[in-house]
Amino acid sequence: MAYATTNPPQKLAGGIGGGRSVWVYGSTDANAAVVGAGYFTDGSDLGMKVGDVVLIADDTTPLGTIAVVSAVTAGGAATVTGA
Repeated sequence: MAYATTNPPQKLAGGIGGGRSVWVYGSTDANAAVVGAGYFTDGSDLGMKVGDVVLIADDTTPLGTIAVVSAVTAGGAATVTGA
């Protein structure tokens, strides 16, 4: 499946002084799909930054993954990499 902007990741905690933030994201997509290039198509708009931590929950399996934002395009998508 593809990411839906109607189910965005939720920011749990913001970094102090511009530090890392922690996000949580749950969907029926397999974790392997979420940890793909540019999965979060509105990552920049949401405020995701390189180094942020994302807790991913696959609601189907269930399975969890801890990932890190590894790239964010200007005005666009965020990529997370499994940790």
